[in-house]
Amino acid sequence: MLLALGLVCVVEGLIWALMPRLLRRMAEELPKIDDQTLRIIGVVVLAAGTGLVFLSKHLG
Repeated sequence: MLLALGLVCVVEGLIWALMPRLLRRMAEELPKIDDQTLRIIGVVVLAAGTGLVFLSKHLG
């Protein structure tokens, strides 16, 4: 679990370090997206992450 948290921090840090202007613009656009769409995006990302964890456990 600690490894997964560390990897999330690495990815987040890279994004903020390499594309701060893009992230700022994305944050400004978030209020324009309705809650249902954000929930769907969240569920899709959750499913993708769960699938990757499952694959890494069973293939590695």
